Amino acid sequence: MNWIEILGWSGFAILITAWIPQTLDTIKAGRTDMNIAFILMYVISSLLLTIYSILENDHVFIALNTLLTIGSGINLFYKLFPRKQDG
Repeated sequence: MNWIEILGWSGFAILITAWIPQTLDTIKAGRTDMNIAFILMYVISSLLLTIYSILENDHVFIALNTLLTIGSGINLFYKLFPRKQDG
């Protein structure tokens, strides 16, 4: 692994680590207060970037954008189908 790959995987780790708390909060709450337009744009853009990365065979960005698509998809799900609040 060369220094450029290390740089890419380091950025991957930092960005995914930043998204984990938000996604866990969304799952625990069963809803999100994130703006629907932001979530939709994020899901679509990360999906398109995943496809692009696959076509370019760029492993760092395949992994990154796949996980970001899943994370933003979870936020979209809970935005559209919030869990009923107890009480």
